[in-house]
Amino acid sequence: MLAQRGVSPESLAEVCEVDPKTVSRWLGGRVPHARHRFRAARHLRVEETFLWPAPSRRSGQARDGLGTELVGTYQNRASVPRDVWLSLLREAQHEISVLVFSGTFFAQSNPHVAKMLAERAAEGVQVRLCFGDPDGQAVAIRGREEGIGDTLAAKIRASLTYYRTLLGEAGCAVRLHDTTLYTSMFRYDDNLLVNPHIWGQPASANPLLHLKRTEGTGWFDSYAQSFDSVWAVARPWTPDRERTAAHGQD
Repeated sequence: MLAQRGVSPESLAEVCEVDPKTVSRWLGGRVPHARHRFRAARHLRVEETFLWPAPSRRSGQARDGLGTELVGTYQNRASVPRDVWLSLLREAQHEISVLVFSGTFFAQSNPHVAKMLAERAAEGVQVRLCFGDPDGQAVAIRGREEGIGDTLAAKIRASLTYYRTLLGEAGCAVRLHDTTLYTSMFRYDDNLLVNPHIWGQPASANPLLHLKRTEGTGWFDSYAQSFDSVWAVARPWTPDRERTAAHGQD
């Protein structure tokens, strides 16, 4: 496969951020760590299962996809390489769905995120962004739990300014939710980055799971359904009306 793609073991090692000797071991039959499989398959433009076929099920192994959806894990969200976020966004063909409170990093780590989302929407991708309602109770409670008070609400308002241009784009929608956020979610078609929240800690310091949708109902579908439930009760973001209401309270 490397020869067919014109990729040397050394260049693949650089992409995967490992030693070339490690790639040699992969070529000798050793199965890489999940995040290395993901990077290698993406770089070679093939499915992971083409490079490393999944082992046959053993008796008593979980069914309906459970236990097979986990592509990789990260100690915290901040440790996810920037190229992972960018590649998933660029490669999405059907859906991009984001559920956060502020999601400040999402724009600050990629100043062109709104433009990229608009481009994906123009290609037929459904873009749904769901932020915390800065005036809601859930955000106020979370701010107190993290010990930052009204700072979280301010971060949300600042984050929203990056996405104002998306409101006029077909296929793009931005909503505000006032629900307890147990986990932040970033969905790109059948890839889902799940960022569970630990009480009192900022989302960036919490672990992140990379899930890949498989046949049958499993973790991926459960999280995806929870996003849809929050989205259904969230309200559309109308910045002009809300700014007018804020001035009226001064």
